[in-house]
Amino acid sequence: MAQEQIGIIGKGIIIRGNLTGGGDLVIEGRVEGQIALKNHLTIEATGKVQADIRAEELTINGEASGNIDATTKVAINANAKVAGDIKAPRVVIEDGAVFNGSVEMEVKLPDDI
Repeated sequence: MAQEQIGIIGKGIIIRGNLTGGGDLVIEGRVEGQIALKNHLTIEATGKVQADIRAEELTINGEASGNIDATTKVAINANAKVAGDIKAPRVVIEDGAVFNGSVEMEVKLPDDI
C-alpha cells in the first residue's frame, strides 16, 4: 500500500484563497480563505488560519478562526485558540484551550437500529 504524502505549509508561507486536496496537510504558516480537505488537517502551534474549514479530521495546536465542519473528529489542544462554530460527530477540547463559538455534534446512527 502506498503511503499518503503529507503536505506542509511552512512557517514563512502565507496563502490567501481556496485550498483543496486529498492528502494530509500540516499548516505551520498562515492561511486565509477556504480549506476543503478529504483527509487530516493539522494546524501547528505557529499556524494561523482564518478560513472556513472542511476536513475529515482536524487537529488544532495554533490559532483558527472560521467555521469548522469535520466528518470524524475535531481536537483542540491545550494551547490552541479557536473562534467559530464547529460541526463534527466527535469534539475534544483540552483544558487550557480558548474556544469561542458553538458546537454541533451530529451522530450518524446505522439504519438498522
